Amino acid sequence: MALTKAGRRQRIKYRIRKRLSGNEDRPRMTVFRSNKQIYVQLVNDVTGETLISASSREKEIAGQKVNKTEQAKLVGKRIAEKAKEKGIENVVFDRNGYLYHGRVKNLADAARESGLKL
Repeated sequence: MALTKAGRRQRIKYRIRKRLSGNEDRPRMTVFRSNKQIYVQLVNDVTGETLISASSREKEIAGQKVNKTEQAKLVGKRIAEKAKEKGIENVVFDRNGYLYHGRVKNLADAARESGLKL
């Protein structure tokens, strides 16, 4: 039986998550991409808590008239700023089953440019 697009992504996600986990020193930076928005979280997998989150729905980002790839760059910069405020410099990047391309890549590149080490 053929997999659906979501089922395929779920399999890839599980395969990635077998190898990745975040801790207090180096949290996992996970990305969720919907059709209209993009969300990112820094997660400590040891305690199971979200340390920081950012999304394209935040007022500073949502108020700007830019396309979705530009929105992803803004979210990447925003998560890097929030991480620096909390004293986090190193993270493990979890692309969450999405291809490292387009919005996901732009978000990661913007976070790197803003000083976060992926």
